[in-house]
Formats: sequence, structure tokens, C-alpha cells
Amino acid sequence: MPFCEASNGVRIYYRKYGQGSTKVLLIIGLAGTHDSWGPQIKGLTGSIAPSSNDDLEAAPCASPNQKEGSNLDQTEEDEEGIEICCFDNRGMGRSSVPINKSDYTTTKMAGDALALLDHLGWKKAHVFGHSMGSMIACKLAALAPERLCSLALLNATGGGFECFPKLDRQMMSLAYRFLRAKSPEERAHVDLETHYTKEYLDECIGSSTRRIILYQEYVKGISSTGMQSNHGFEGQVNACWTHKMTPKELDTIRSAGFPISVIHGRYDIIAQLCHAKKLAEKLHPAARMVELHGAHLVSHERPDEVNQALKELITASKSKEIAEDWSYMPESESGWLILPAPMALNKLRSDGANSLLTIYSLLGKLQLSFLYFIGVLVMGFDHIKSAFCIIKPVRVATIES
Repeated sequence: MPFCEASNGVRIYYRKYGQGSTKVLLIIGLAGTHDSWGPQIKGLTGSIAPSSNDDLEAAPCASPNQKEGSNLDQTEEDEEGIEICCFDNRGMGRSSVPINKSDYTTTKMAGDALALLDHLGWKKAHVFGHSMGSMIACKLAALAPERLCSLALLNATGGGFECFPKLDRQMMSLAYRFLRAKSPEERAHVDLETHYTKEYLDECIGSSTRRIILYQEYVKGISSTGMQSNHGFEGQVNACWTHKMTPKELDTIRSAGFPISVIHGRYDIIAQLCHAKKLAEKLHPAARMVELHGAHLVSHERPDEVNQALKELITASKSKEIAEDWSYMPESESGWLILPAPMALNKLRSDGANSLLTIYSLLGKLQLSFLYFIGVLVMGFDHIKSAFCIIKPVRVATIES
């Protein structure tokens, strides 16, 4: 199996797809595995079959200056095609699961991604991250900007309190069900409601609905990879909670010379749209904001639009487009690209079904995810409790968890 030996004995499991001189590194988010990038792998390479030569055992990480095959010269090659590498973050899937929460930070996980680039012999790559993966991608861009051709941040948010979804009755219900989920079937129901808009799930596919089809796929996927361990989940949540981009790091990314796309679903309440817009503004003029009709997994809900945005980013990188031309979007007064709702909804609007659209909008805004909430809530409680104890120490009984 393909593994990369990162720092402190951490082993990172990865897969490669496609062939070509254009290299793309995909970084998945909290509690996700490399398989979550299926629509992007298919859209960018034309196939979801892994490369036949990536089943080799792990080898020591190569230096970025050490030639390994012809990969290090990809910027000088004129071969067509895209080669993708995606991997399981530490704490999930087949990668190592460190026990200590301190071993999970976005900086250390960015180090894992950098070690993987060295292992593959990729001198430069387009780096695309989703959710927590976008945090890791930002750290990687600040740590080694010379290794990036472009940067895409899907459903991005900042760390700490920016990870909190909106609090309401629907979220509390999801939180309760998440805690009680002990099987792939129970977990799949919660995941569907937190990842997609209700209108998307209720779409008819033949004699069935997308909800039923996706439910079966989710159960199969969770059953094959297994439920995430407590150490892995708590560690990855810690990475999200402690994540922070300093002004110096943001300036490093902004001035690095590569184009950036911040791609977001307007009904995502796990990673709220306002935080993504704020990040795009901080990275202006290097960043382009792309707002799509979807929820947290907009990469699955609107794969064609997302893949098109990623292809445009790659093209802009190759053409050496200047930052001002890249970020300026005449389609929007604000300078951001805002793609409309799907044609089906536009047609409904022309038929006068405005009330139905309003209901859909409200339902979309109520889609929440407990993947972030419960962990962030626990972490926040721990921090508040520690601060309170410092101010006013109290004697408590010992509780065995």
C-alpha cells in the first residue's frame, strides 16, 4: 500500500490518479478520507481508477531538489493531463492516529502534506483543500509558498470560534443524534443532513430520491473505512480549534504570485459564508471568491461548477495571469463571482413559486453539521473551564471518564 513516512513516525496513506505534467494535491477536511474527492478526481482526470504504480511500499521522503523520475521537471514539460494525489489526514482512514491532541495542529498536518510532496518528488503542485483541509492548505502555502502553483480553498473558514455553526433547534437535534450514532447507518443519516441542502437530497433520481441513493453510498463508505476513532476525531477538532493565520502568513500567501480561489456553498452553515468572504478579502487581490448554490459538500452537490472553477484556476496559473485581472469579476458589482441557482429553481421562480423558493432557502440555511460543533463545543468548554479555574479555583470530585 502507498504510504509516506512523515515526521515523528506518522505514516500518511495516499493514492494517485491520472497522469500528466500538471500536479494537483487534494487535502480533505475533518473526518473525511481521500475517497471524498471522487467528483473532483473524475472531473479533472476523467477517471476514478487509482494509478497502478502507487501501490508501492513507503520510501524515505525525497528532497525537493533530488530528482525522482521526471516529476521534478513537470514545470518544464509540455505533457497534457493532470495527475492527482489525495490522502488521509493523520487521525483518519489508513493514516496514523496519534494519541496526543498536541500532535494535531494545522501546521503539523501541513508538514505531512509537504512531506508527501517530497515523497512524490513533486517540485510544485496546485493545492486544493476542503474545510479543515483548506486550513491545512493555507498553512502549507505560508510554510512553503514556492511549492504551490495555485491555491483553492473550498468551504473555508478560520479557526477557533469561526468553526462554530449557528446555534438553533435543528443543530441541537443533529448534535444529539450524532452522539447516539453507534453504527454506519445512524451516522449516515446525520451526515447527509449536514452535508447537503434538503432540495438536493429530495431530488428524484429515477424511481428513487438522491437521499436514498446517497444514504446507501454513505453506509458503504463508512463501513469500509470504519468510524473515526475518538483520538483521531478529538485531535482533528483540536487542529481546527487552534488554527489561526497570522497577518504575516496571509501576506506571504497574498504576495507569493500564485492565483487563489475561495469556493463556497451559500447554504453552508458548518463553515459560514461570511468567514470565507472575509478570508478572500484578506487575500485580495490574489484571491477570487466563487459563491455556489449548495451546502458544505458543494464539491459533491455542484461538481461541474466546482471543477470548472478549479480548471480556471489551473489555466490562470499556467498563463501567469496577473492578480488584478484574476480577482476582478465584472459579473458581480462586488467583484465576486456569484453563480445562480440551478435552472430548475429559476424555472420555478418564473412560474411564480416564490414561496417554495423561500422555504427551500430557509431549509438550506438550517443545514448544520455536528462534525465541527460537538468537538469545538467540548474544546471551547475546556478552555473556558481552565480560565475559570485560574480565576477561582474550586475543589471537585474525581470523575473517571
